[in-house]
Amino acid sequence: FIQMLRGAKKRDVLQLLRRAPEETRPFLVEAAVATQSVASLAALSDFLDFSKEPKSLLEKFLFAATFSPRPSGELLHLVLDKLDGKQLAPEIWETGIVAVGSLVGKLCQQKLCGLQVVERGVETILRGLRGAEEEAEVVIYLLALGNAMLPETIPTLLEHAEDGPTAVTAAATSALQRFPAPHISSKVKRAMRRIFHQKRKSYDKTCRLAAAEILLDNHPLPMDVINILLATSEMETEMATFLLLKVQNSL
Repeated sequence: FIQMLRGAKKRDVLQLLRRAPEETRPFLVEAAVATQSVASLAALSDFLDFSKEPKSLLEKFLFAATFSPRPSGELLHLVLDKLDGKQLAPEIWETGIVAVGSLVGKLCQQKLCGLQVVERGVETILRGLRGAEEEAEVVIYLLALGNAMLPETIPTLLEHAEDGPTAVTAAATSALQRFPAPHISSKVKRAMRRIFHQKRKSYDKTCRLAAAEILLDNHPLPMDVINILLATSEMETEMATFLLLKVQNSL
């Protein structure tokens, strides 16, 4: 079906989407995203009205975009255009922002970070994060940054990891866990030590575990291993056991 859509004109794809029974539209939307031809994406742009379509259909489109293995710049452009300046249902907005992060990350993996639309996607996330007032909003933008995995956003993630409330710290440390070892610098490790050993304030155990994992998974220093082992004597059994197994596996 995707092969057939690749050869179709915009007019034909749009007609197919509009005339299809309601129960088959999610399948057609997913197939059109997978096709990623100029014609199919243009048809989706005309067909999808984010202010009117059922939430389920819009979520299907955004999920398909998020999990697209090799997305195009045109697909990111389409997602950004559909999110831009519109009053959206909260769940659609959340899924859309996370999708932008995922698309940015995959395009950069394809060495397409220099595309103007990728820069627009990054700026959309960072601008939204700077302006976010609600904790839940901040978390969504941090999830998007985790999906994007851009080294230049690590300082922003560190700031939120150390200074944010519990949910924000958890999202930021989780995002940092996704970065490969070359990006886990001494600065990142110092911040993770402060979180794990609670130097500045008290942190939730999930955040402390994430910080410990970052230290143990990225060329750990002997002193970090020793200090984490010493700290387990003052922890709950479950948390201590997890860290002891982690150290044992590392060894």
